[in-house]
Amino acid sequence: MNPANPQGWLSYAIPAIIIGIVLAFRFRNMNRERPLKIERLWIVPALYCVVAGVVFWNAPPVGMVWLYCAVALIAGAALGWQRGRMMRINVDPESHEIRQKASPAATLLILGLILVRSGARNAESLGIPGVHVDVMAMTDILIALALGLLTAQRIEMYLRARRLLAAARGA
Repeated sequence: MNPANPQGWLSYAIPAIIIGIVLAFRFRNMNRERPLKIERLWIVPALYCVVAGVVFWNAPPVGMVWLYCAVALIAGAALGWQRGRMMRINVDPESHEIRQKASPAATLLILGLILVRSGARNAESLGIPGVHVDVMAMTDILIALALGLLTAQRIEMYLRARRLLAAARGA
């Protein structure tokens, strides 16, 4: 980042401000429970799977990037499973309504992923010797990571909500 170039610090400040505002709204609304419709949990992973499929079909990864995408998919699934476990899910014993409450730790996990992505994207521009970032490869890898994360999170939430609902109905 060149101090004489005002665009340099603005390219960091503007996204940081936007992320800060979004996180402030997320943390403010985190104490509120929302209804969880388990029959709709498949929609986001299915839509993202279509998006990922189209991207991989139009510009397939080359060579070792396939391996990196597979590793990112597995890592995303592990992170998504953990993020899903962090979500608080409750079942009303009388009405059997399933409610969800977001976890601050789950939101911080996503913030950490954003920071890692930003750091990787800017590693080459920061002048770190020997670092070259292939933007297409990084995009493919992040798409695979997000697909694993979204899918595993929803699967974990679905399984846990179903277990809690069955226990509430059995009691």
